Amino acid sequence: MTSQSQGIQQLLQAEKRAKDKLEEAKKRKGKRLKQAKEEAIAEIDHYRLQREKEFRNKQTNVMGSQGNLSAKIEEQTTETVRNLTSSYHKNMESMMKKLLNTICDINPEVHPNFRHTV
Repeated sequence: MTSQSQGIQQLLQAEKRAKDKLEEAKKRKGKRLKQAKEEAIAEIDHYRLQREKEFRNKQTNVMGSQGNLSAKIEEQTTETVRNLTSSYHKNMESMMKKLLNTICDINPEVHPNFRHTV
């Protein structure tokens, strides 16, 4: 009987060791899966950044730089405003004189279509 109980004890211990090894293997598998997932995410991010960089380069080559375009437009607008302002200040006095002369110097005349009936 002792040998039977000793054999059962050995079987239980062997079963326990097998169960422990199985749990350990499951943990290692979980860690490997987690690590593989993290590596895949890092690789995807790297690929995405690379493709976005290529896209931006192609976009810049095809369309030109947006920053340069907006800077040029801003510069042209500023130059146009400056020209209009200087033209306004230069011509304002002479235009005011012409306008006042036209308004104030009235020469009364009879209109050609006026018929005087007596």
